[in-house]
Amino acid sequence: MSSGVRRVSSGGPWEEAVGYSRAVELPNGLVLVAGCTSVVNGSIDAGTPYEQTMNAFQVAVDALKKLGLGREHVVRTRMYLTHARDVDDVGRAHKELFDDVRPAASMLIVSGFIDPSLVVEVEVEAYRTPAASAVPADPDALAAPVEGGPA
Repeated sequence: MSSGVRRVSSGGPWEEAVGYSRAVELPNGLVLVAGCTSVVNGSIDAGTPYEQTMNAFQVAVDALKKLGLGREHVVRTRMYLTHARDVDDVGRAHKELFDDVRPAASMLIVSGFIDPSLVVEVEVEAYRTPAASAVPADPDALAAPVEGGPA
């Protein structure tokens, strides 16, 4: 395992079986949270699409908390749904949780999940400023336009 990389587990039933971490924090400040579903206390909580979304994001936020981060650190979310009819319910849950944060977000329709009672899975990426020694000496370099992007 790479030096400076931190990993956390939620104890979810598939983490051990499949061999993955719930969240991984990289030395550059990026935190990646694996796909989260509506698994509460080791059991699937197959509520409405809205409830499943809220539960799944709570699993992700709990993983962030183990690394000392919160919702305010979230910079990207992905929502995977099995039915387009659930877009409004899933979107409503996302808005309630992240309206003040406004991460980049994607919502995709997929064919299914490990358990057919699951209709939503979410992924979260968060960021925190790395240690001061990793910040460039010229802070204006952080604001430089991206090549090919707007000036």
